[in-house]
Amino acid sequence: HMANYGYIRVSTQHQHEDRQLATIIQAYPELANHQERIFVDHFTGRSFDRPNWNRLCSIINRHDQTIEKDNIVFDEVNRMGRTAEEGFALYKEFFNSGVDLEFLHQQHISTKSYKEAMQGLINITVDTGDEATDKLISGIMDNVNEFILRKIEQDIYRAFENAEDEVVFQCRRIKEGIQAKKDRGEPVGRRPGAIIISKKSIAAKEKILKYNKNFGGPLTNEDTWKFVGISKNTFYKYLQEIKEDLVKDIP
Repeated sequence: HMANYGYIRVSTQHQHEDRQLATIIQAYPELANHQERIFVDHFTGRSFDRPNWNRLCSIINRHDQTIEKDNIVFDEVNRMGRTAEEGFALYKEFFNSGVDLEFLHQQHISTKSYKEAMQGLINITVDTGDEATDKLISGIMDNVNEFILRKIEQDIYRAFENAEDEVVFQCRRIKEGIQAKKDRGEPVGRRPGAIIISKKSIAAKEKILKYNKNFGGPLTNEDTWKFVGISKNTFYKYLQEIKEDLVKDIP
């Protein structure tokens, strides 16, 4: 039978999922008693390779065409992901397999809205008795239907683009914060009062600032911690400390 699942994503371990959880349970009170069907990731939105997202995708039905499909509920589209190309492609994959995606704050791009729009397409048989006229009218109807579908898909793609733009904007503000600290002659990459354990940690943070994608560099998070030569946990610890330091210094 069809089941509702909730998906929540926050970017770091220091952020809380309470607001998203409350929104999802308000919409689907049944999930309050079935929190095993609510999946939470503390992970960047730029990657779809997240542990609990992968678990959810392995549970929901995307293949058996004989049963009703599941529904994944999100607070908003950026909780699903912040990459336009990959997000839109995954949206279409779920839609084509029958799985519903519901964005509580953006219902107009939920898959149910997409289905309703498709069902409302003009589908008439033209038979005027004149072949040329029939072809002309049928061609116009086909063009109208194609226009409607493209407009809907543009709205969906734009929603993922906006989510991606939020990341770009955040990166720009962080870079501004970095530059502001440099202009004031202040050290970059550590919080005031933080204990500096070793020169190695300072050097690691400098490399993260220079090469990691969160600060405009070319390397993904995984590539960064491998390049710097630190563990995954240490990388995310340093990343969070850098962000906390920089964000409060944004002009």
